[in-house]
Amino acid sequence: MIATRLNVTNTTELRKNGINALKTALGVTRTLKFLEQFDNGGSGDCTAEKYEPEETEPSDAEIRKMFGF
Repeated sequence: MIATRLNVTNTTELRKNGINALKTALGVTRTLKFLEQFDNGGSGDCTAEKYEPEETEPSDAEIRKMFGF
C-alpha cells in the first residue's frame, strides 16, 4: 500500500477525508461502530443553555455607579 499525501486546508476537508479513509478501510458498518466509541451521549440541556445569558445585565444602580451618578 502506498501512502498518499493529502493537502488539507481546513477541518471540514480533514474530517471528510478521514471519514472516507475509514469507510475505505473498514466499510460503512464498522466505520459507524468505530465512530460510536467517541459519542459520550452528551450531557446537560443544550436547548436551555443556548438561551441562558452569558452574563447578567447590570442593574440601574450598577449603571449609575459606573457613570458616577
